[in-house]
Amino acid sequence: MFFEFLQANNLELVDEIINAKGKDNLNRPSTESYAQILRNQGAEWIIILRDQEHEPCITSVKTQTIYADDIKVFVAVRMLETWFLADSETLSTLFRSDFFFHYPEQDLNPAETLKSLYIQHRGRGIDDKKKFTNLMLGKGFSIERAAAHPNCPSAHYFLTKLQTLASAN
Repeated sequence: MFFEFLQANNLELVDEIINAKGKDNLNRPSTESYAQILRNQGAEWIIILRDQEHEPCITSVKTQTIYADDIKVFVAVRMLETWFLADSETLSTLFRSDFFFHYPEQDLNPAETLKSLYIQHRGRGIDDKKKFTNLMLGKGFSIERAAAHPNCPSAHYFLTKLQTLASAN
């Protein structure tokens, strides 16, 4: 669904999404080489999406990430999994019952919360974050629905800024 959002906003993904494999890799020379690969493929903007985790503020997270005029850094408050908690429709489908998580960005460990909720609703667990991510994507996770959640402003900010970049082109 994210690709549909990009297309609807006249944004083009120039390559597959690159996984830097850890927050500590987002300020290393290897990340700059990833950025250069994308530039060589015609990228006008390089979008870095990362977790806040336990850093005191979003600004401190951004200062730990490589900088260039064409790089935009977006931070999911706590962890990207908070955005999963904010997509009530997908979680309702996954849990096979109506579901709404009131304050996703206040959850200190959303990955563990999702794991516990899955056990509670489905009677079994998923112990791997990548498997859970694939399950969410397969069930129709929508960043637009997460952004529409009243208590998930980081997802809303992410989409709004992407739309702003699109209108600047």
